[in-house]
Amino acid sequence: MSTLSLRLANSLHDEVKFLAKREGISINQFISSAVAEKMSALMTENYLQKRAKKGNEQAFLDAMSKVPDVKPEEHDILR
Repeated sequence: MSTLSLRLANSLHDEVKFLAKREGISINQFISSAVAEKMSALMTENYLQKRAKKGNEQAFLDAMSKVPDVKPEEHDILR
């Protein structure tokens, strides 16, 4: 594990302290979790962009054309 010195605005620090206490975790745990969540979001975005480049629109449309055109069952209707 490594140590990181972090400067936060007082208002941000106060809010982090409040939220960490409310969650029953340390400020370090709170910030570590927040960083992990942000990293996950950015890495997922990058992964999806790479996957999208491999996509084939015509293959998708061909597959979708095989789906029967029927009304959805009552419990599947969006209202």
